[in-house]
Amino acid sequence: MIETIIREQYNQMAQIYDQRWKNYISKTLSFLKNWAEISSDQVVLDLGCGTGEFERLLLTENPEQKIIGIDISEEMLVKAKYKCQGYPNVSFQQASVSSLPFNTHTFDVIVSASAFHYFEHPETAIQEIKRVLKPDGKVVILDWCKDYLLMQFLDFGLKFVDPAYKKCYTENEFHYLLTSGQFNIKRSTKFNIDLWWQMMIVAATPEN
Repeated sequence: MIETIIREQYNQMAQIYDQRWKNYISKTLSFLKNWAEISSDQVVLDLGCGTGEFERLLLTENPEQKIIGIDISEEMLVKAKYKCQGYPNVSFQQASVSSLPFNTHTFDVIVSASAFHYFEHPETAIQEIKRVLKPDGKVVILDWCKDYLLMQFLDFGLKFVDPAYKKCYTENEFHYLLTSGQFNIKRSTKFNIDLWWQMMIVAATPEN
């Protein structure tokens, strides 16, 4: 099962993850925070929260922000809990995006950064997102964009060297995944964070 492989990989990587990917993490998560326009009174779910860097960024501006982060790696969550230990309004859980342990219509905003290319069952993930999102809520997803040639090479190569890797999407493919899951695309854009990484981000709301 892909999730078992991902868990093992990131458990092994947890101690060096922030330092190894410092530039990538800083640029992508800062872009996500600014682009998502999350207000201080909204309850946020972070899918694939890793070491809690997105939570730390949000809390620097809104220390009372209510956030739950989920990840399948126990060791990544250890790092996240340590970073946010002074914030009782923030919690972390080990969970799969295919079976979210939350009640229906719980969250105002759901975010996911650089994680969807690992999701083994993306359609199931979209349905779970829709289930736990409030009817007037929004989901904001950032990931690699296969519209770019370098990302096409990366997508091709990772399938041979990373058994946990699933796929990355073109912008149109990802929009179709969301609209097929009964979401309305509100806005989206593509951008480069440096010479090597080309990204896309999309905000969508559930159809009512």
